Amino acid sequence: MAAAPVWSVDPRTGKQREQVAVEATAQEVDAAVRAAHDARGALADRTVRAAFLRTAADKLEAAKDQLVEAADAETALGPVRLTGELARTCYQLRAFAGIVDEGAFLDVVINHPDATATPPIPDLRRYKVPLGVVAVYSASNFPFAFSVAGGDTASALGAGCPVVVKSHPDHPGLSELVAKVLRMAAAEHDIPVGVVGLVHGFEAGIELIRHPLVAAAGFTGSIRGGRALFDAAAARPVPIPFHGELGSLNPVVITEAAAAERAEAIGTGLAGSMTLGVGQFCVKPGLVLVPSGAAGDGLVKSLTDAVSDTEAGVLLDHRMRDNFIAGVAERVELPDVDSPVTPGAGSEHTVSAGFLTVPAERLAGEGAYDLLLEECFGPVTVVARYDDDAQAQAVLSRLPGNLTATVHLSEEEAAGEGRGAEILAELTPLAGRVLVNGWPTGVAVAAAQHHGGPYPATTSTSTSVGGTAIERWMRPVAYQGAPEALLPKELRDDNPLGLPRRFNGNLER
Repeated sequence: MAAAPVWSVDPRTGKQREQVAVEATAQEVDAAVRAAHDARGALADRTVRAAFLRTAADKLEAAKDQLVEAADAETALGPVRLTGELARTCYQLRAFAGIVDEGAFLDVVINHPDATATPPIPDLRRYKVPLGVVAVYSASNFPFAFSVAGGDTASALGAGCPVVVKSHPDHPGLSELVAKVLRMAAAEHDIPVGVVGLVHGFEAGIELIRHPLVAAAGFTGSIRGGRALFDAAAARPVPIPFHGELGSLNPVVITEAAAAERAEAIGTGLAGSMTLGVGQFCVKPGLVLVPSGAAGDGLVKSLTDAVSDTEAGVLLDHRMRDNFIAGVAERVELPDVDSPVTPGAGSEHTVSAGFLTVPAERLAGEGAYDLLLEECFGPVTVVARYDDDAQAQAVLSRLPGNLTATVHLSEEEAAGEGRGAEILAELTPLAGRVLVNGWPTGVAVAAAQHHGGPYPATTSTSTSVGGTAIERWMRPVAYQGAPEALLPKELRDDNPLGLPRRFNGNLER
């Protein structure tokens, strides 16, 4: 049977634009993985790795106009948003190059023998080594930053792991272009171009996670798709780590004092966050606990005004559009659910932003209202009106894991008065990033960043954004009693590579 063609599709019209590839066969997936596996040695030198990452960033920037045009044609995210996302992607590549240069991520620890310890300590030397080939599953909503050259790829390459990327069907043409740029960068440093593989097709994604030479996987997408791959990774004869980002409601708590203090600003800020990128951010606030009474009413009015002024937008594909419209309709049918601004279909190819309101007590127990506690991908949020702290706590207690959780406090509460600290303590078990007086959309690429959370937000405790993302693709190994001449350079006493390390209990930089 002939392989199915892979088409570039215009989400503004739903029409096919051009054929860009064909779906990979099992044999082609095998060839891509083996080529990546064979390229491992070329990444062994950290200097080469860092230079490769910087060259990749340079070449992506040089191809900016072509890449942004291709991305906009397939995603309809717009040149401004896409230009910024490409800049973030290049920054991310360079940031990992700096981490590779520094070398602290290797976690070098050396202990000389100590016969006086109980029990005695032999000569032990520990550091981290790359796992091997990493399978990367691209996201639809970030065609640069979470795709072929995105964070999973950058961090894996930084760790010394080749990658095979399973492209997202919403931007296959862009995926081909970006992969070509990365391979050109590799060739400049005498790295085999197989260091970055690219495959298309649903079955290719299944073959990839099952391949015996794939050592780990990174995924960003739906709970259903991510869980299926997670289960496949665990069911292998040799299970592998699967770092998946699956879904998140990203709850927000507005205290009564905060609503009374700045209702208009909070309502406007919420509108901007929930509609950013047509509501297609993984950290979109999807559930907002707003107090009953006049202060909460003012916030809802501000939100109504701001969302009403939001123009209809195009989602990434028509399947997502259909799911959004159906999901909103199902939620609106629930008793006591109102829609001050009704979300749903805009024109034939667009959707309109809106929000729903519901008494918080409806969400405190199991039943049909559990639907409101599930992520709805697109420009909609649920505002739950609570009468007292106990109602808000009851809703929070029913939430699964999230990427983020946010609280808006008054000036006095932020200074330590009232329940501010208690609310932070209630939110901390729910999410990997807890925000105060801000909005979760926008994930900074920084050393202290954590983009992850309890299941189903992610399938591991690691982050996919920030410098520590590199740790996902490495494992520790210790050498005991190995002669100095046989040790890797990273573990020798004279530290020929100048690495940060812990030497006989002392931190050396």
